[in-house]
Amino acid sequence: MSMRGNNPYFSRGTVQHELIPGHHLQYFMNRRYKPYREEAFNTPFWTEGWTLYWELLLYSKGFAKTPEERIGMLFWRMHRCARITFSIKFHLGEWTPQQCIDYLVNRVGFESANAHGEVKRSFEGSYDPLYQLAYLVGGLQLMRIKEEVVDQGKMSFADFHDRVIKENYLPMEMLRAIIKGEQLKPDHETNWKFYHFNN
Repeated sequence: MSMRGNNPYFSRGTVQHELIPGHHLQYFMNRRYKPYREEAFNTPFWTEGWTLYWELLLYSKGFAKTPEERIGMLFWRMHRCARITFSIKFHLGEWTPQQCIDYLVNRVGFESANAHGEVKRSFEGSYDPLYQLAYLVGGLQLMRIKEEVVDQGKMSFADFHDRVIKENYLPMEMLRAIIKGEQLKPDHETNWKFYHFNN
C-alpha cells in the first residue's frame, strides 16, 4: 500500500468508521445485546450502514476541522460510492478487475497500489455482490430514521444511538419499526422510501 494513499488526513476520515463509534463499539455491543440476532439477521446494511452513518453524521457536525481533513472525509465518501459502481459492473460481467482498478485511479484519485488492494479485497474475499452497496444505502437508511425521530424531536441523539446499537443486527426497516413503535404484520411487504431525490 502507498503511504500517499493512507495519509493522516485520510485516516481522520476512517477512524470513526473502524473504531468508536464504528465497528469496534458495534462488535462489542453486538456481543452484549441480543447476540442471537447475528446468525438470523447478519446483514451488511446494518454492519456497514452503522459505520457509514457515523461518517456522514460527523462530517455534517464539523468533525473535520481543516480543508485537508474535509477532503479526506469526502474522499472516503466518494470511495464508498465508487465501490458500488465497480462492484456492480464487475458482477454483471461488464468490467474486468483491471478496469475496476483503472476506474479507482482515474475517477476517484486512488494510488495504483491502493486501488489494486481495494479491488482484490472486494472480489477475493467473502463479500457478496451487494456488499459494497450496503455501506452507503445502510448509512442513508439510518440517516433517514434519525431524521424521522431525532430531527422531529421524538428522541434525543443519545437515546437514538443507544436504541439502535442495542437492537443489534436487524434489517433497517425492522429497526425503524421498533424505534418508531410500529407493528409489522407477519405478511409485511416493504414499502419504505428512505431516500428522496431532489427535483
